[in-house]
Amino acid sequence: MSDIMPQKSLKPIAAVERVTENLSVGDLNDLCDATESAIEAGGGFGWVDLPNRGILERFWQGVMAMPVRILLVARLDGVICGAAQLVRPPKNNEAQASSVTLTGLFIAPWARGQGLSRRLLDLAEKTAIKEEFKVINLDLRETQSAAMTLYESNGYHLIGTHPYYAIIGDQYVAGRYYYKVLSH
Repeated sequence: MSDIMPQKSLKPIAAVERVTENLSVGDLNDLCDATESAIEAGGGFGWVDLPNRGILERFWQGVMAMPVRILLVARLDGVICGAAQLVRPPKNNEAQASSVTLTGLFIAPWARGQGLSRRLLDLAEKTAIKEEFKVINLDLRETQSAAMTLYESNGYHLIGTHPYYAIIGDQYVAGRYYYKVLSH
């Protein structure tokens, strides 16, 4: 008979948050690691080939430096494993001042299945409402079927497709455009 007690499996701690201060070195590294994983899995929000680490670091530092961008992150056991951005319209675009664009929502493959995409989307919507936006717009490649399912199951309306949205390899990939009216 063994004196060792079987250990309980610990459930991972999942969280989402708005980033309001500069990222720590550790958080920036985690975010770059997650970004690299997402790009390698084909969901690199524009990147097809993995850029070098310096470019990724400057990209995320640039996001933080731009007042028109709101960075939201997902964490699993404290490690950043995904992100999304809300992009405010430029000040000179008064006609679309009530609309915000959601872009770059991703979860690293190793953190999927924890409900973080849905939680990140929910935080994006709550943040947009708090910022007094009335509509969220977004676009994505039609190859991102999990993302399309997420948005459509959360009340996003498809408004059109673009057959020449992106080029992956030497093939055109269509894009899909969505919107959601936010309830206040």
